[in-house]
Amino acid sequence: MPAQPPAKRPDKPSPRRFITARSTLLVDRFMTHFIKVGGVAVIVAVLGIFLFILWQVIPLFRHARVEELRSVQLPPGDYRLLAIDEYSEHPVLVDSNGLLTAVNLTQNDAVIRLDPGFDSDRTITATAYQPERQEFIFGTADGLFSVVDLQYEARFSDGTRAIHASAKAGPFLSLGQTNHPLIAIAYGDSSEFKLAAAIQDVNGRRELHAATLFQERTLFGAGEISVRQTYDLTPLIDGNPRLLLVNQKADGITVANDQGEVFYLVRSGDDITLRQRFRPFEFLPDANVASMEYLLGDVTLVLTNPDGENRLYSLFIPPEGNDRQFGLTKTFPSLQGGAGFYSPSLRNKAFLIGHENRVSLRYGTTEDIRWEATMPYPVQLARLSGKYDRIVLLDENERLHVLSLQDPHPEAGARAMFGRMWYEGASQPKYEWQSTGGSDDFEPKLSLVPLILGTLKGTLYAMLFAVPVALLAAIYTSQFAHPHFRVWIKPLMEIMASLPSVVLGFLAALWLAPLLETRVPSLLLMCAGIPVAAMVFGWVWSLLPVRLRVLIKPGQEFLYFTPLFLLLAWICWQLGPALEAILFVVRDPVSGELHADFRRWWPAVTGADFEQRNSLVVGFAMGFAVIPIIFTISEDSLSNVPATLRSGSLALGASRWQTALRVIVPTASAGIFSALMIGLGRAVGETMIVVMATGNTPIMDLNIFSGMRTLSANIAVELPEAPHHGTLYRTLFLGAMVLFIMTFLVNTLAEVLRQRLREKYKLV
Repeated sequence: MPAQPPAKRPDKPSPRRFITARSTLLVDRFMTHFIKVGGVAVIVAVLGIFLFILWQVIPLFRHARVEELRSVQLPPGDYRLLAIDEYSEHPVLVDSNGLLTAVNLTQNDAVIRLDPGFDSDRTITATAYQPERQEFIFGTADGLFSVVDLQYEARFSDGTRAIHASAKAGPFLSLGQTNHPLIAIAYGDSSEFKLAAAIQDVNGRRELHAATLFQERTLFGAGEISVRQTYDLTPLIDGNPRLLLVNQKADGITVANDQGEVFYLVRSGDDITLRQRFRPFEFLPDANVASMEYLLGDVTLVLTNPDGENRLYSLFIPPEGNDRQFGLTKTFPSLQGGAGFYSPSLRNKAFLIGHENRVSLRYGTTEDIRWEATMPYPVQLARLSGKYDRIVLLDENERLHVLSLQDPHPEAGARAMFGRMWYEGASQPKYEWQSTGGSDDFEPKLSLVPLILGTLKGTLYAMLFAVPVALLAAIYTSQFAHPHFRVWIKPLMEIMASLPSVVLGFLAALWLAPLLETRVPSLLLMCAGIPVAAMVFGWVWSLLPVRLRVLIKPGQEFLYFTPLFLLLAWICWQLGPALEAILFVVRDPVSGELHADFRRWWPAVTGADFEQRNSLVVGFAMGFAVIPIIFTISEDSLSNVPATLRSGSLALGASRWQTALRVIVPTASAGIFSALMIGLGRAVGETMIVVMATGNTPIMDLNIFSGMRTLSANIAVELPEAPHHGTLYRTLFLGAMVLFIMTFLVNTLAEVLRQRLREKYKLV
């Protein structure tokens, strides 16, 4: 037998097969640096966004800056009043003789005498100025008064604008007592009503007189002003009247006497009655009133006493009354003495006040001193410009000083944004957001606290609905559902995440909110009945013989339980009106009849509001948007727990539920916690659902049947209408920064806790 050839030995593996291809190394090296650069770029982008928002917010917390621009020497005179046009180009002064002197600051400081057109032989004994209407009021020694209308006209010549001033006096009218000098005069004009009041020296006794005026208006213009009715108001007050104000609505007179008492008189129809008397500086060493002026809007009194104490009293309805009365709302630091000059802003609640050479710019809403300085000269008169960008001062040497004012955000500040403020018309300090109003004297309310609370409120109710549903669904899908169904359930849940939030908000507003409005008892019955029925059903199922339970394959139980639960939900929904008729009955306060209506019962019992678009609707709609995120991440974390842990637990005799609850869930807790935090961030930043499904009202409560306004919804609604670089514009950026910081802190805390959970339950 021929010999067999020796078997051929296999070739040795080539060492080159273990060498990584050069292209792979290049790609790996590129991706390593690319990922690093990408990570750094993300950090830089986030930091850049933060710095941009911070740059927009910083101006809100700056104080006013004032610099002197120029000064003009005026002719000698005993000047009593100072007025200025909107552009601070044409100040007008009134001396003790009633003569008007205008200074043209744009044409070589030319001094012009204005002729108002009344008899120059009359002796002027009282003067007043209404900056809102640019009107001077003159009172004479023979008991008459006249209103002088100061008019500014812009004229253009060769492309240059120039402001020209003129004055037109009305007729001299009587307040009822003639041939007795007026020592104080005040005037209010609301176009429809006109009211004049004066303190008159009648044979050495000071009396208070008033008159309502009438002006006929036709198609050809306004006619002459005439007196309609005169009043002797002296019996309504005590002591000698000394200071006098009339508001611009011509329905209120405020008088201060020489004993430190203030009287508030109100015109109603043809009657003038005393509504209130109070002592603004009671219990102080010097309780007299040194000055009394109105803040813009004529709702707040700015008062000082001879020691310089500065207090603000505002009109509001007290808790025990039905009529608006003055109450102490603000207290400012003391001046050196009683106010010697005062000027309110015509754009906001700022006012310029001071004593001698001490000048202070203060803001009535925030109780803040915007700017304060000691001037090198005593100040006699002062005026804020209409644009709130100039301050004009007249010293005792008849020199006019023009100062620039830069204070673009006087209503802002830490206290205004996050503190409790006492706003005009409110009976107590409160947090409030109301950025716009219907008149120029509106007081912006820019507290972010209601928006922060609304954000937390919406997030709370959304998470209360989403977390149990999403986590239990993830646990069942990953641990109990049959794999055949699992491959269908997870994609369906992920499709839920693709639904636009505007669609969810639309459905919540137009379908869900009206549906739940009349079916709250049905919903309560479902929330209580379905979980209890599920537990009872599970307990009964566990008592059945094994030969019956094995008929349903593991993982397919939900196919048989779901129809039963749907039937139970339908029964609860139908039984809701019956439950409402038994438990939620309220008596009508007018007719006395009993009504089974949860919408009436809830406010009657709790004192809280019931609104159709409320937090309950938001909880369902926003929770529906959050569920897919929490479910997907939680299900992945639960499914990635090693099968050996599950097998070991089952082998030791634990049930599937015990294994899932005590082994799988703790091991996957880090991933579940991450899912909750991501879902929380989704709920905090949600915009369209909140805008559409709630009343979008910034209220301060946790009532589930009232709405809210969140930070994100507020930015979306108000930013398009906010003036560029205005206070509202920057405040919205501040809201964005607060939202940014909130999410950053939550995510940082979540990452720390996630790392601890991961370290605690890591597998060795």
